[in-house]
Amino acid sequence: MSDHEHDDDFSALPHHEPRMSDIDPRAAKRAERQVALLFTGAMLCGIAFIVAFAAVPVEKLVWVPLIGDTQLSNLLLGLFMGLGFFLVGGGAIHWAKKLMPEQEVISERHDTGAPAEARQATFKELERGVNESGVRRRPLILATLVGALALMSVAPLVLIADLGPKPGTKLRYTMWRKGMRILVAETGQPIRPQDLLVGSLVSGVPDGIDAVLEAEGNLNELAKAPVILVRMDPTDIKAQQGTDWDFQGILCFSKICTHVGCPISLYEQQTHHLLCPCHQSTFDLADGGQVIFGPAARELPQLAITVDTDGYLVAQGDFAQPVGPSFWERG
Repeated sequence: MSDHEHDDDFSALPHHEPRMSDIDPRAAKRAERQVALLFTGAMLCGIAFIVAFAAVPVEKLVWVPLIGDTQLSNLLLGLFMGLGFFLVGGGAIHWAKKLMPEQEVISERHDTGAPAEARQATFKELERGVNESGVRRRPLILATLVGALALMSVAPLVLIADLGPKPGTKLRYTMWRKGMRILVAETGQPIRPQDLLVGSLVSGVPDGIDAVLEAEGNLNELAKAPVILVRMDPTDIKAQQGTDWDFQGILCFSKICTHVGCPISLYEQQTHHLLCPCHQSTFDLADGGQVIFGPAARELPQLAITVDTDGYLVAQGDFAQPVGPSFWERG
């Protein structure tokens, strides 16, 4: 494109009037301090956000016009976060309007996959843009900008602490203990081996579950504890998850699907397959609860059982692996 064509392209543009910061070094320095002040304000907002999160009690209320009573913590967090980002944006705009170059630049279209010369020219243009922006010549702006962006980026991370306490090892264990009797879930009666016929399935819970529910006031332990008991011909048992974990062909497995935690009780007597009604994961109870179909990725945990001195079925201990769906800390 010729110089004459360039003149035609810009003939409709208004005449460029130089800014005060372009001709007066003191005005440029003043604008630099103003930008730095805005970025510094954003830094202070980031610090105030962290302090408000750590120091202001969540339950403290304050009355705000047009809103009414609201949590002071939420009000301060929103105020400091919004003001901080506003100051970062305001500083960037003020920097662009007062200190960055204003000349029009033509960027001609070119084919995709430019030659090496064009790429080198692009890098030179980028380098020129960095130099003209004044970043290297104005360390005060650069330092405050980096500080503002760093603090305003780090400040929201403290909210992770508000997600609640870590689960610790609670997801790895249940309330099953050695010698704890297995009760019929519907009646609360203990179970003897002779109560179960070959091909039958019974839902069970640990003895003492009512006391745990009363003490904790929630259903967390109950959600992990349910089991199913099935009885099959001992010769049909292909494998178990431990040595002699059955009792006379009676097997005990977790009732919680390892996919998303749905309760399972659809049992096919002839194949010894257990089907989850939610997403059709299928487990082979005669083969250690292995997954033979569906989205579940892990076998159904087995509970080792025996009988106590009174002849009732009891657990030999807790499950050897976590029950229910996988979780990120499980490894």
